[in-house]
Amino acid sequence: MAKNRTEEFNQIVKTIKATYEDLVDYWIDYSLYASFEYWMELALFILPLIFLFFKIDKTKIFQIGFYGYSVHMIAHYIDIFVREMGFRNHPIPLIPFLPGFAFDSSLIPVTFMLVYQWTLNNKKNYYLFSGIAALLFSFVLNPTFVSINLLRLYGKTNYFHVFLGYVIVIIGAKFINDVFLWTERKFKKPSN
Repeated sequence: MAKNRTEEFNQIVKTIKATYEDLVDYWIDYSLYASFEYWMELALFILPLIFLFFKIDKTKIFQIGFYGYSVHMIAHYIDIFVREMGFRNHPIPLIPFLPGFAFDSSLIPVTFMLVYQWTLNNKKNYYLFSGIAALLFSFVLNPTFVSINLLRLYGKTNYFHVFLGYVIVIIGAKFINDVFLWTERKFKKPSN
């Protein structure tokens, strides 16, 4: 007799829960405070934030911060998608339930925030310089992360696919930021 829809869904939820329990056990066995990779993830989370604290243009902090938040959210959603689809994963996560946390919450947003800030302050082409940063992430940093076991690619996933993800991030974050800046200008009351 076929299972009904609710029973089948409940079984899927139990399987996911068991998988997360296995991931936590794996994390405790191989990550927590005991490995080079764990400490590297921690450094990749903390050091960019410290650097940003000193380098962010305080006169444009909300604009740059909102842009960084947009980068963070888009990168995080892409990371969830590619991880759940089995294309890429982080074998030694900083936090077991958020495998890409150090990358999505610090390293990637801070890097692109500083590029965005530089293009604003120097009137340079955002897409060109963000594209260069995306190329460096995709074809230099990501292979380095793979070689030191901070990242794994699976199946037919390659660094060009990773680059396409960064392109989505930089276009999406700029678009969202521009929409909010346009809205602010359109509805801002003139000062007397």
